[in-house]
Amino acid sequence: MSQTHFGFQTVEEQEKARRVRGVFDSVASKYDVMNDLMSMGLHRAWKAYAVAVANLREGQRVLDIAGGTGDLARAFAPRVGTSGLVVHTDINEAMLRTGRDRLLDSGLVLPTTICDAEKLPFPDGSFDLVSVAFGLRNMTHKDAALAEMARVLKPGGRLMVLEFSKVAAPLQKAYDWYSFQVLPRLGKLVAGDADSYRYLAESIRMHPDQATLKAMMKTAGFGHVDVHNLSAGVVALHVGIKC
Repeated sequence: MSQTHFGFQTVEEQEKARRVRGVFDSVASKYDVMNDLMSMGLHRAWKAYAVAVANLREGQRVLDIAGGTGDLARAFAPRVGTSGLVVHTDINEAMLRTGRDRLLDSGLVLPTTICDAEKLPFPDGSFDLVSVAFGLRNMTHKDAALAEMARVLKPGGRLMVLEFSKVAAPLQKAYDWYSFQVLPRLGKLVAGDADSYRYLAESIRMHPDQATLKAMMKTAGFGHVDVHNLSAGVVALHVGIKC
């Protein structure tokens, strides 16, 4: 059986899927509060930047993968209007349920479905934009997921990947200290779960850096890929255009 990484551990691929599901089952109810605390509110600015770069128009069709608690879907919906479509998906039921409830509280009724990014249940060329925010690093076969995202995009459609990335070298020590000393303690205090936030810190280190992810997206079928470094590379927004 094939092996992969779960944070810094080496595990069987099926075991990783089970453990990742457990992480997000554990943190779903506190996910938004923890995002605000962990990033000192910056995650809202990162997502707002992604929404601005998306530059959606009335009538366009959007697939939000690993949409979690629905921040991007909620921002996209008014931009595509009633003639457009935003599909809100996640592989984790607890996260998806939390996101659906938040969308309903905002007065939005969007198609919401459990969805594995490596096997998307949509026809070829269905969407103008595919987005995945802070979800790609948890996927076991990132190359397969990227290829699926390319498949469901129309020619000239765009993929936006917003994800933690490689921080600038002068900030590395401070960032490591914060990630491995502060985040697990914060997770324990607020969410009652230090281990899940230790995994999240480890998963960031195992995720491809900016140049590697750009190359992976090109291999998956994106002819042009722009990389936007945010907060000195703590986060990067990769924008790929399907050939």
